[in-house]
Amino acid sequence: MTQAHQPEPRIAPDALGAFVPGPRREHAPTGQGPLDGLSLAVKDLIDVQGEITGGGNPDWAASQTPALRHSPAVAACLAAGAALVGKTITDEMAFSLEGENAHHGTPLNPRAPDRLPGGSSSGSASAVAGGAADIALGTDTGGSVRVPASFCGLFGMRPSHGRISLADVMPFAPSLDTVGWFARDAATLRRTGQVLLKGSTESDTPTLPLVMLDEAWALADADVADALAPIVQAWAPAHRSDVFDAPMTDWLLAYQVLQGDEIRAHLGPWIQATQPRFGTAIAPRFASVFSLDDAEIARWQAWRTRHTHRLHALMAREPQVWVMPTSPVAPLMRNASDEQRADFYQRTLALCALAGMAGLPQITLPLATLADGTPIGLSLIGAHGTDLPLLDLAVRLTYR
Repeated sequence: MTQAHQPEPRIAPDALGAFVPGPRREHAPTGQGPLDGLSLAVKDLIDVQGEITGGGNPDWAASQTPALRHSPAVAACLAAGAALVGKTITDEMAFSLEGENAHHGTPLNPRAPDRLPGGSSSGSASAVAGGAADIALGTDTGGSVRVPASFCGLFGMRPSHGRISLADVMPFAPSLDTVGWFARDAATLRRTGQVLLKGSTESDTPTLPLVMLDEAWALADADVADALAPIVQAWAPAHRSDVFDAPMTDWLLAYQVLQGDEIRAHLGPWIQATQPRFGTAIAPRFASVFSLDDAEIARWQAWRTRHTHRLHALMAREPQVWVMPTSPVAPLMRNASDEQRADFYQRTLALCALAGMAGLPQITLPLATLADGTPIGLSLIGAHGTDLPLLDLAVRLTYR
C-alpha cells in the first residue's frame, strides 16, 4: 500500500531562508472557498499587488514598479480563502534548477538540510516543506516546480501549458513557462488545482494504463530507480514503452536552444540596456543566449513541432499515463562539484523536456526515499488538458 506523505515539523520561517529578504507583507483572503484556512507563499516572479516583483536580481527589482494588481493565480487563491504570507526567493531570473541565489542566498531543504532545495522555485518549495506555508505558487519552464518538489519531498504540479494565465508573471520562455504549485499532501494539491483550473470543462475519465517510460528509467541512477520502481509495480502491472523517439541529447539541446531564443527575445533588450549584475553561475548562461544561430533555432523549432504533434497524437490514440522518475539523480549536495551539477542538468533537463516541450501536465509525488532518508520524486504525465483527472489519479494512488 502506498503511504501518504506526512507533513514535516514546522521550522521557523527565518531559519528557512525561503522568503525574499526584507519585511514580509501579508494579504488577507478576499473570499471563501476550498482554500479556507490555508497559508499561501508566492514565488518572486509572480505579481502581488503593491509589491515589487524582484525576479531574484537586485537590478531587475530596481527597474520595476509595484504591481498594480495580483496575478490571476494569486487572485484566485485569495478569493478561494487562502491567506498570502509572503513572497519567496527564486533562483536568479529563473535560470537555474539548483536552488541557489547569489544575492539572496540558498533556501533550506527541510527534508535534507545538507542538500540543495532545487530551483528555480526554491523558496516556495522550502516554505511548504518547512511548514511556513500550506501551499505555494511557483513557475515551471524546464522543471522549476517538478525538481524542487522532488528534492524537498513535496507534491508539485506543472499544469498543461496555457491552462493557467501567465499574465502578470515575469516572462522567461513563454512557450514553455507555466504557473505551478506545491503542497505537502495530494488532497491539498488537488484542492488548489480545482481553484487554479476553475472553469475547466474536464470530466471524469476512466482509469488509464500506467506506462513506464523505458528511456527515463534507464537514465536514472540505480538507487533512484530501485526506490521508485517497486511503487509503480505495486499499483498495477505497468506497461513499458519508448516515447521519446530521439536521443536524450536531442531533447536536451532542443530545449536549451529554444529556451535561449525566447530568453533573448523577452529579457535580452533589458539585459543589453541595463548590464545587470548576475551571479557568477548565472552570467554565462545569459551570455550564451546572444550567440544562438538562427538556422539552429529553426531546426529545433521544426523538431519540437514534429515531436509535439507525435506525442499528442499518441495520447489521443492510446490514452495512458506515463510514469518516470522526476529527476534521475538524488538531490544535489550543497557542496556538489561542477561535474556533478553538469551531470544533473544534462539528465534532468532532458527528462523534464518531454512534458515541457509538448505542454503536458506533470505531477511529482514524494512517495519514496533513498536509504539515508533523502526524498526522491515519482512523476505522472498525462495528455494535454487532463490536469484534473491527473490530480484525481494522484490522490487515488497516494492514498490507496
